[in-house]
Amino acid sequence: MPRDIRSDRPDVICFFTVRAARRGTDLFLREIDPLRGAMRKAKDQYPFEISEIVVLGDVMHTLWRLPPDDADFSTRWRMVKSLFSRSVDAPGDVSGQRLCPGEKGLWQRRFWEHAIRDADDLAAHRHMIWTAPVQAGLVNRPEQWAHSSIHRAISQGQFKPGGPVGRAYMPLGGRTTRAPYYAGVETR
Repeated sequence: MPRDIRSDRPDVICFFTVRAARRGTDLFLREIDPLRGAMRKAKDQYPFEISEIVVLGDVMHTLWRLPPDDADFSTRWRMVKSLFSRSVDAPGDVSGQRLCPGEKGLWQRRFWEHAIRDADDLAAHRHMIWTAPVQAGLVNRPEQWAHSSIHRAISQGQFKPGGPVGRAYMPLGGRTTRAPYYAGVETR
């Protein structure tokens, strides 16, 4: 039986994966402005810092730093989800029987959370966020994806466009075992 272990330490960086209720939807991209608005309003009411973020059609990956005296990320996510849900229309074909009162069937009920342990863990999660659109087969290069904090990282010199992405990430379509951006790294 799985056991959920949540970090209740304040002033910690947390990695989150949040999904739409339906896999394969373009909901978050189609409704990017309401999503941004919901994030801004939640940040205004319950402050937190978004260190990194990538928004794909049906999933978001993000790194948050919470204030030193507050480790309540669940309230923040509940507010983001609620504000977003109120600002977009419900899908027409969602069965009302599987929904709880007040739900529209837009979000997966839970989210995945991981407290960052050290600098290596942070670097690995940042890299995963930046390269997620490549892994998802949406673009060939991370910098080609508009809805990512990678553009800030590039402007700050933290990510070199055209540099190696890593072994775990396949090129668009995933048809080859070696991508042009591997810079000589052999894959198996």
